[in-house]
Amino acid sequence: MKPANSIFSNTGVTVFETMSRLAMECQSINLGQGFPDELGPEILRRKAAEAVIEGPSQYPPMMGLPELRQAVADHNKRFYGLDVDWQTETMVTSGATEAICDCLMALIEPGDEVVLIEPLYDCYLPMVRRAGGIPKLVRVEPPNWDLPRQRLSDAFTEKTKLILFNSPHNPAAKVYDRDEVQFIADLVLKHDAYAICDEVYEHILFDGRKHIPLMMLDGMRDRCVRIGSAGKTFSMTAWKVGYVTAPPNLLTPISKAHQFVTFTTPRNLQSAVAYGLQQDDAYFTALAGDLEAKRDLIANGLSDAGFAIMNVGGTYFLSVDIRSVGWDGDDVDFCETITREAGVTAIPMSAFYQDADINHFARFCFSKNDVVLTEACERLKRYFNS
Repeated sequence: MKPANSIFSNTGVTVFETMSRLAMECQSINLGQGFPDELGPEILRRKAAEAVIEGPSQYPPMMGLPELRQAVADHNKRFYGLDVDWQTETMVTSGATEAICDCLMALIEPGDEVVLIEPLYDCYLPMVRRAGGIPKLVRVEPPNWDLPRQRLSDAFTEKTKLILFNSPHNPAAKVYDRDEVQFIADLVLKHDAYAICDEVYEHILFDGRKHIPLMMLDGMRDRCVRIGSAGKTFSMTAWKVGYVTAPPNLLTPISKAHQFVTFTTPRNLQSAVAYGLQQDDAYFTALAGDLEAKRDLIANGLSDAGFAIMNVGGTYFLSVDIRSVGWDGDDVDFCETITREAGVTAIPMSAFYQDADINHFARFCFSKNDVVLTEACERLKRYFNS
């Protein structure tokens, strides 16, 4: 029989699914996949439920409900000082992953080069390749996650169409500072390129850090696509509501891709998210503060178990050096072993790099209930101390 598409048929099951299945099999505490334990704000859930009852139940506009698109524009102004025309520069998608897919399908021609910074969120590379792009990979590496400026500069050429840039960064938990963001902006301008900016963790930053969208910098307003996520901002990952901010010259082709990928997103969820984005500053401050406390809880617990902890600037994730507890195997074996024998599941960091030579770090998700995090740390402490 004729083969299926080589890119997707040769892509394995995601590491998140693999480790989650193993966690279920072993009845392990799953700190692998990145989703919160909580239900999300009750007021938003009620708004969504009311919208289902009240209707209508037919297709909402392809670009998204006007009230949500207006809320996205207001959000850009409120937090970043960006003046956005909601009618020509915003769009709603069925999650940030769909938004990334739309952008890559719309902006890449076969043979275009795309700069990517490893470690990579797992959907980036197959999507770039399926769109015909040629990936140019540059690494940030533990323990410091420093931006390798010369290597990044060398990755940009006259063939570069865009950079796919993620900050706050999953899985490194790195928050790029203004100087780093400016360096990337300068490269984009120098090479007449674009930037797709995955900013889904924009409100989950710690220790007083500030998120700096690339779109804010001089010369970048017409070259950037900014992607946000209600799933991360409101701790409801199942809702799959994303939103795109882009200049009309980029949003027009992106919207053409969107119309053939999902076309639209459930109306009731859009209504609730529109309400959510209008919450006062206290909500967004509490979101970061609560997760910072969880970061500190798991960091202290894993330190007590003997782990060397990597710096965490934002997101849901904390990485450890597995050699610090005497582990001399690789990170895949480590994660499988602690799942089966200690009852705690993590993700091997090598899964986020194309070459598995960085294979002695594991990533834990801490967006869980405190009692769950405490028990996970105690299990690991007992296991490695024994």
